[in-house]
Amino acid sequence: MNLAGLSNNVVKFNGLNYADWSEQIQIQLSVLDLDMAIMMDEMLAAITETNTNDEKSLCEAWHRSNRLSLNLMRMSMTENVKPSMPKTENSKEFIKMIKEYSQSDISDKSIVGTLMSELTTKKFDWSQPIHEHVTGMTNIAARLKSMGMKVNESFLVQFIMNSLPPEFGQFQVNYNTIKDKWNFQEIKAMLVLASVKQNQERRTRRTIKDLLTVDSATKKKMATIVVGISKVSDALVRSKSARKNWDKQPLANRDLNLSHNAIQP
Repeated sequence: MNLAGLSNNVVKFNGLNYADWSEQIQIQLSVLDLDMAIMMDEMLAAITETNTNDEKSLCEAWHRSNRLSLNLMRMSMTENVKPSMPKTENSKEFIKMIKEYSQSDISDKSIVGTLMSELTTKKFDWSQPIHEHVTGMTNIAARLKSMGMKVNESFLVQFIMNSLPPEFGQFQVNYNTIKDKWNFQEIKAMLVLASVKQNQERRTRRTIKDLLTVDSATKKKMATIVVGISKVSDALVRSKSARKNWDKQPLANRDLNLSHNAIQP
């Protein structure tokens, strides 16, 4: 069973999304018929000769469910919360402790650190419109504020400026030279206008690059055409040279040459 692939189908638990994570985990385990361990109390730690065949089968199924459930849940955690995860080996107890963790101060501190890191290192990579990028950074600041850490608007604007790629270099220079600093709404509006120009320039550069990029088949065709043009050009030059020599001959010689050519077998 490929648990790594299965974990990709579940939202990653980040400390704040317990409800969504728990629901998806339980659905996934149910579909895989692995939810026995989180639905039942812990079974016998070991099987003895006194157990019936049904008890043995049930116990083995529980232990398998417990082991795979734990592995799947642990693989569906974000890296920043993994160090704080419970150490229990009981999947039912594990999911209960995760719920408690999501409501604890430890979770808040961990998430605040993650959000601050994301806000200060986030980069605009053209994978989304600029206004969505800016709005996303504002949403991070709003989440930090809801957790007791307010991000000053001037700092937010600076974080947004720092997230811009080199194409916005002139925009950053212009911003740094003006006396009045923009607020969030102003920088968002200005970046939307600047991104329109940048998109036009990017499309132009792409078009030029496409025109300059020629595949091997086209290169061969072009080479054949060039060779053909060269041969035609040489033939025209020879024809023109022969015409000049003909024109330079006296009329008598021309008649003689024509007569000579006419009597040749």
